[in-house]
Amino acid sequence: MGMCYNTKDFIMAQTTFSGPVASQNGFIGGTAAAPITVTTAQNINSSYATTSATSGDTRLVYDKLTFAAAGAGETLRAFSVVTGDQGAGQTTNGAHISTEINSGGSISGAANAVRATLGGTEVSPGGTLAVLQLDTNYTANVGLPATSSFIRVSDSGTATGEVSTLINIEAGPAATVAPTASAVAASPSKVLKVMIGGTAYYIPAYASFTG
Repeated sequence: MGMCYNTKDFIMAQTTFSGPVASQNGFIGGTAAAPITVTTAQNINSSYATTSATSGDTRLVYDKLTFAAAGAGETLRAFSVVTGDQGAGQTTNGAHISTEINSGGSISGAANAVRATLGGTEVSPGGTLAVLQLDTNYTANVGLPATSSFIRVSDSGTATGEVSTLINIEAGPAATVAPTASAVAASPSKVLKVMIGGTAYYIPAYASFTG
């Protein structure tokens, strides 16, 4: 017989479950009005696992959301908010995703820190589509530092294992690659500003080309 409870807080010590735990209504940790509060650095939610599977894909988290009507949203929304002064040298990220190949490991296929895929079967999906979209969300009066950018590239570890190429286009789509290296107009229409080693440089952009 099912049991019904009024909404209230339950305080439990650390609890270990020996099997899968299912909920037909999802799981909630804190609310906007009453968030989980911690006073020391820690992982609020954590999962640690190892796999010795010899084939197939193992995933620590698998979330799938199907939009079956007019509503939209995200399968995953990560939102970090800073409301206090960050200490010197601290780094805050909306998301930090890493892939490591450590001693004893090797890759025969591909390894990616982030893989973003856009696809589907609808032949005319419409809309503005992108594999990766980079946004800003600042108010009009915010003064950003000169080093602000949409993309920042750095070597965070020791400088002995540097990535040798900025961009690698595998079998690039014909529509995104000019036919020849000399297929450019006489002068650029626009320039793209980049910063290398703290110095600003400008990449020419041509409105048309001949070749």
